[in-house]
Amino acid sequence: MTKTAFSSLSHPSRRGFLGMTLMTTAGLGLSTLPGPARAQASGQVIVGVSQEPTIFNPHLLHIEVDDGIHWAVFDPLLVVEPDGTLAPRLVTEVPTVENGGVSADGTEWKITLKEGVTWHDGTPFTAEDVKFTIELQQNPDFRAARRDGHELVEEITVISDTELSWKMTSAFAPYMAILASTFIVPKHAFDGVDPNEAPFNQAPIGTGPFVWDSRTPGDNIQLVAYPDYHGTRASIARVVIKYVPDLTVLYTQFKTGDIDVIALQGISADHYAEASALPGKTVLAVPAGSVETLAINTGNPVLSDQAVRQALYLGVDKDTIIEALYYGLPTPTESYMPQQSFYYNPDLPKHVYDPDAGKALLDAAGWLPGDDGIRVKDGKRLSFTCSTTSGNHVREQMQQFLQQGWKDMGIEMEIGNLPPAVMWGDHWMQSQYDMAVVGIIFLTGPDPDTLTFMHSQAINAQGGEGQNTFQIALPELDALLEKGATTVSPDARKPIYAQVQTIIRDQLPFLPLFQRNEVRGHQANLEGFTPNVNVRMNFWNMQDWRWV
Repeated sequence: MTKTAFSSLSHPSRRGFLGMTLMTTAGLGLSTLPGPARAQASGQVIVGVSQEPTIFNPHLLHIEVDDGIHWAVFDPLLVVEPDGTLAPRLVTEVPTVENGGVSADGTEWKITLKEGVTWHDGTPFTAEDVKFTIELQQNPDFRAARRDGHELVEEITVISDTELSWKMTSAFAPYMAILASTFIVPKHAFDGVDPNEAPFNQAPIGTGPFVWDSRTPGDNIQLVAYPDYHGTRASIARVVIKYVPDLTVLYTQFKTGDIDVIALQGISADHYAEASALPGKTVLAVPAGSVETLAINTGNPVLSDQAVRQALYLGVDKDTIIEALYYGLPTPTESYMPQQSFYYNPDLPKHVYDPDAGKALLDAAGWLPGDDGIRVKDGKRLSFTCSTTSGNHVREQMQQFLQQGWKDMGIEMEIGNLPPAVMWGDHWMQSQYDMAVVGIIFLTGPDPDTLTFMHSQAINAQGGEGQNTFQIALPELDALLEKGATTVSPDARKPIYAQVQTIIRDQLPFLPLFQRNEVRGHQANLEGFTPNVNVRMNFWNMQDWRWV
C-alpha cells in the first residue's frame, strides 16, 4: 500500500505495453504479432481452489474465487501493481492531471485505448465496449456487483475507436482504483439479450491472456492461452482450475503432485511446517489483504443488540485461535483495513478475552439465563447459527471452539455450514445468515473506500446495491464514507477513515480476528508468481507463469 495519490501516477511498470513485435514463425512467414515475442505456449498447469467459481460475468455479484477466472479471461483498463502503483492494460497510459487524462477538479476524463486489441472471438475491441461496460453498471435492471463510482459518470463520448471521454457529476477519489478492477466486457455479446441472462454469462469472451475453453460443474474449469493477446502472451498453453472443497484433500493433491498450484484458500496453517519442507515445492507465507472475521447480520433480532455483539467479542479467545488453530501465522487485528495500508488506524481498542465481563454486559442489557442456561430477553433466546464453507476444517474447528466458549456464557451457537456455491450465494449476499466465518478484502486495490461494504444504501437484502451484508446502517458512518469518497488528498482522507475504523470497531458489525498471511504453494519449477496484496486473487499475472 502506498501513500501516493492515484492522480500523480503516470509511469508504466515492467508490465507496461511493449508495442508491436515482428517475428518469423516457421511455416507462416513474417507476421505481425500484437504482443511481445515469446515462444509458443506449451504445457499445462493444474490450479487447486477450495471454492468453486460459478459467476463468469465479472459485473454480476460474485465472490473472491470468481475473480481468478476474470483476471485470466478479461482485462481492466488499468492494473494495480504489487507496490500500489498503476499501470496500463487496455489504455496507452494511465490518465493523470499531468498528461491531460483527468481534469484538475477530477470531473473530466479522457482515455486512449491500445490499438490492435481483439476479443477472443476475433471482434475488434473499441471504445464502444468501454462505454457499454460503464453503462452496464448504471443499468438499474442489471444485477451489478457495484455501482458506486460508475453511477457518477455521464456524457460518455466515443471520439474514435480508440478514444473516449466522460464527465463525472462530482469528483470520486476511489474511481481510478475502481477502474483498475472493472473488467471490460464486449458490447456485441449482449446485443438483444437480457444482460442478467446472456449466454456470455456462462461462456465469457474477453480480451485477456486466456480463453474460456470448458467447464465441468463441480469439478473444473479449463482455459487455453490466447495466441493473439495484446500484452505479454502466456507461456502456459492450458490452465485447469480444479475445485477441491476439502482443504486436507487439496493439500494432499498438492503434495502428491496432482495439483501444481494451490490458490484459494491456500495451504492451511496446520500443514505449513510440513509443506515448507516438501522437496520440489515452493511454499511461502505472504501478507494478504483479506481479514478473517465473524460477520454478523445486524438485521437478526438477537444480534441487532450492540451489547450482544460486544459480549460475543469478549468471549472470543483470539490468541488461542491464532496460536493453536492457525499456528501463529496470521496477524491479529482490530480493523478491516490491512495493516500495510497508509490508512490503517493503529490506535483502536485492543481486544481482551474476558468472558466474565461479557456475561456482566449481557446481564446489564437484560439478557438473563433461562431454565436451560441459555440467556433470554423479551422472549427471545440468545441463540443463532454460525455458517461457513463446508470442508474448511480449520474454520470448523474454530466454530467448535467458539461454540463451547459462548455456551459457558449462556449463548447458544449452532453450526450450519454449507457448500461454497450455496454459502456465498443468496445466503451471504442477501443476508440470510446469522453469523458467518468469512475472509473479506474490503478495499479496492490500495484505495480506502468501503462504501460498498458499509453504506446503508449498499444493503442488498433491503434493495440496495453493494455488499453490506452486515446490514449496518448509521447516518454518521454514511456521512464519513461519502466525505472520504469525495476527498482527493490522501493526507486529508486519512483521519476520515481512521474515524470510520473507530465506528466499526465500536459497533462490531463483524468481529475482526486477524489479517491473513496466506500460505501459497506451487511446483518449484513453475515460475512467474508475483504476490499482489491489492487484488483478490493472485491470477492477476497468470500470463507470466512459466515452466522452467
